[in-house]
Amino acid sequence: MRRSIGYASLGAALASALAAALVRATTPLADLDVPGLSAAVPDEAAATALLAAAVLFAANGAYFVVYGFAIRRATKRRAHDLRNVLRLAFGALALVGVLGVVTDRWVGVLVSLGVVGFAVTFALQQPLLSLVGWFYVMLKRPYAVGDRVQMGEMNGDVIAVDFLVTTLWEINGPLVSSNQPSGRVVTVPNSQVLSSEVVNFAGVGFPYVWNELTIQVAYETDLVFARERMTAVADDYLGDEMADAVERYRGRLAETAVELEVSERPSVNIVQQESWVELRLRYLVHHRRATRVRNDLYERVLAAFNDAPDRVGFPVGRNR
Repeated sequence: MRRSIGYASLGAALASALAAALVRATTPLADLDVPGLSAAVPDEAAATALLAAAVLFAANGAYFVVYGFAIRRATKRRAHDLRNVLRLAFGALALVGVLGVVTDRWVGVLVSLGVVGFAVTFALQQPLLSLVGWFYVMLKRPYAVGDRVQMGEMNGDVIAVDFLVTTLWEINGPLVSSNQPSGRVVTVPNSQVLSSEVVNFAGVGFPYVWNELTIQVAYETDLVFARERMTAVADDYLGDEMADAVERYRGRLAETAVELEVSERPSVNIVQQESWVELRLRYLVHHRRATRVRNDLYERVLAAFNDAPDRVGFPVGRNR
C-alpha cells in the first residue's frame, strides 16, 4: 500500500516536471498578439509552480517507496524509528528543493537557511532542545517504542517517539498503583532526556528486574524453617525461568567492570524490626509480570506458613 502510493506520487512528479518543461518550451503568452491575454499569468510562474509541485511529489513518493522497502523485515520499533528519520530527511530535502526552484538560487537558499536557523535558535530553544533530544534517543537508544520507562516523575509504556515529544501510556500515577495502567496518555518533551534521569525497566534486551516480597513474622518463628519454605515455594513457582534469566543477567554483568555474586535461585533476607521480623524474598522476574507474580507468591507463601502454625507465628498488634 505504501509503495503503491509512492509510485503514484513519483508518477505525478514526472508529469509535473514534463508539464513545466512543456510550458517553458512553448511560445510565451506575452508574445502572442491575442486580445484578452494581457492579464494572463506569466509562463515562467506557471512553470515554477509545476516544478515546485514536482519536487513535493518526488519527495513524498521517494519517502513512501524507501519506507516500504525498509520495513519489510523490520520490527515495529524499528519501523517507527525509520518512519521518523525518513520523514525528517525527505522533508528537509523537499524544503530545500522547493525554495531552490522558487528562487532559482540554490546557494543563496542554503545560506539563507543557515542565517534563519541561527536566528530561530534563540527564539525556539525548547523545541530545538527537544529535537536534539530526539536525535540522542535515536543514536544512544536509552528507550524505544514498547519499553516501560520512568522519565522524571512519570512512569509509562512508550507509545511513540516523535521529533519533539515522547508519548507514554501512564503506569501508576495519581489514579492507580501497583504498576497498573491508568488509561491516561502523557506526552513528555524529548528535552527531558538531556536534563534528567531515564530509567528503562526493559534494559537493553533484558526485560527482567529484581523484586522483593516482604512478610512479617513473630520473633518466636522458626526462621530457618520459614526461609526454607519461602525459597521452596518461590523456586517451585518460578521454575527454570529465573535460572535462565540469571544466566542472561550474569552475561550482562560480565560485559562490565561490576563484580557481583548472583544466586540463580530465590533467596530470603532477614531484617529485624522492633516488634517483628521481616522476611524479604528476593527473586528475578519479568518487569511486566512483577505485580502478578508478587501476589501469587504472597498467597502461596502465606498458605505454606498457615500449614505450620506451630513453627511460624505472626506479630500481634496494630502498630505495624
